[in-house]
Amino acid sequence: MAHYTDIVFAAEWPFWLFFLLSLVTLIVFFTLRERRIRRASAKEITKNHALINLELHAFQAQMDPHFIFNSLNAIHHYILTTSTDMASLYLTRFSRLMRLMIGNFNKEWISLQDELDALELYIQLEQLRFDEQFEYQLIVTPEVNRQFTLIPPLIIQPYVQYAIWHRILLRPEKSGGLLRITISKENDRLQIQLEDNGILITEMLDGTGERQASGIDIASERLYMMSEKYQMQASIKALQMYDEEREPSGNRLIISMQHVAARQSLAG
Repeated sequence: MAHYTDIVFAAEWPFWLFFLLSLVTLIVFFTLRERRIRRASAKEITKNHALINLELHAFQAQMDPHFIFNSLNAIHHYILTTSTDMASLYLTRFSRLMRLMIGNFNKEWISLQDELDALELYIQLEQLRFDEQFEYQLIVTPEVNRQFTLIPPLIIQPYVQYAIWHRILLRPEKSGGLLRITISKENDRLQIQLEDNGILITEMLDGTGERQASGIDIASERLYMMSEKYQMQASIKALQMYDEEREPSGNRLIISMQHVAARQSLAG
């Protein structure tokens, strides 16, 4: 009898061992899976919070109190010294710019047309402030549809602001500055090119433009975070330009990203 019981236990032990090991394996698997999900969720929440903070900082950089005060001061000067028509024109532009900035800052995507509307208003106000020391050209090639091309807001303006304040306006000559903005599409990629004839990159003094430097840092970080989130493969490249005699003639900045159309799904 004892011999028969020993045989039964010997036969049943591997089954219970297998059952226990399987149970432990399942518990470990689901525990590790839950931890991975929690870590991924926490990482995504952290990224979203970081992007929101960057959007807020970018908005604060655009709503620079010095820019607002100086713009209103220039408009007030127009009222006192020239004509109320010009003052009314620039006051209208200023109010439109503020409205666009406030309306766009909490959006991940806006149309290229909205971005360019705000950008031109900003540049025109800067021209007013600095007594027409520079001109600007905005070129959008025919293959780019302004209404149906989407870009992240608050991306272009900080680089334009930096080019104006810390390159063009630092030229020894107080006139003849030129800022050229060209937007094109190449192989399903959107190319935003900024060119200026201001002082060269290597000639900029250390410590100048701390507020603006932080503004372009915020813009580049936001662009790279959006690029990672939506697989845009964005890049930013700064170059020097040369004339026919191979002498340095200005600066070029190229912002490149995957072209995104309004009809495309942005859920990826």
